[in-house]
Amino acid sequence: MTASIIICDDSRMARNQLARCLPPDWDVEVHFAEDGQHCLEVLQTISPVLIFLDLNMPELDGYETLEEFKLQELDYDVIVVSGDIQPTAQARVLGLGAIDFIKKPISKEKMLDTLLEHEIYVPDTTDSVPSQPGLNDQKSDLNDRNTFIDACQEIANIAMGRAGDSLARFLDVFVELPVPKVNLIELEELVMALQFAEKESTVSAVCQGFIGPGLSGEALLIFNDSCFNNIAELMKFRGEIDELVELELLMDIANIIVGACLQGISDQLDVNLSQGHPVVLGQHVMIPDLINNNKQWQKTLSIEITYSIENKGIDCDLLLLFTEDCIDTLKQRISYII
Repeated sequence: MTASIIICDDSRMARNQLARCLPPDWDVEVHFAEDGQHCLEVLQTISPVLIFLDLNMPELDGYETLEEFKLQELDYDVIVVSGDIQPTAQARVLGLGAIDFIKKPISKEKMLDTLLEHEIYVPDTTDSVPSQPGLNDQKSDLNDRNTFIDACQEIANIAMGRAGDSLARFLDVFVELPVPKVNLIELEELVMALQFAEKESTVSAVCQGFIGPGLSGEALLIFNDSCFNNIAELMKFRGEIDELVELELLMDIANIIVGACLQGISDQLDVNLSQGHPVVLGQHVMIPDLINNNKQWQKTLSIEITYSIENKGIDCDLLLLFTEDCIDTLKQRISYII
């Protein structure tokens, strides 16, 4: 008898990747959900033997979905598949009832080992290979703007998780991770969006250029100036916090976040992204001045990630700005993945 499973992830690319990793002889019908709220709606029509659940999603994220399962007394086997690989994140989802945690991107070998370990899947000893409805219902055309943005967002999501894990281990904290914002926009539009978000706040920022085969751009790490005292406390700094100390703290955090995030992108795209020396864009300046004084091109593929340290009043924005002439190379590299 054909069983049902649910793959819940806001990324179409991630859903399809995970579906392709399922054992080909597993007689299951695959249902997709785009977030936790959608998953709850799907559960009104089917009773799955297994749910694969992402963490960073709009509407209901993975944590909230697991909490909702407990509240509604819904007893399902849930395997979390996420780019957020912080030890605390893994412990929290297991505490909320998930039976396992797998880091993205998942491989066929890891999928098989996990299903066998939990005795959810029994290999078919016959020669027949049943079809799995739903696996081919979402084509990936990277020339379609939305598909391309979705793919870039998933790559950013995994890279974001690696950087968040590095920062969490360095500061011994839990880092709250968002859904990355990915856009193909004019640089002036980005300035306006950031200016609105920061309002009247002054910021300090570091820029680090990067380059690889067919790829180039800049990584900007932007801190609200009000965060520095809390950062100094976490890093156990004692003494007066002047602009030189603030710069040292900014450089330390930038090295961790930018380095880990770019390495995460490099690993996924199978390219070597070389990083330039970090450059201070400004201290205690307004957002428009920060970018307008340093922009070198008009259009950009922008990836915006906000890292927030739980209960510490610390957050910073990482902007990865790829030049417009990188798009074809990115599409080619991503096509190898999907």
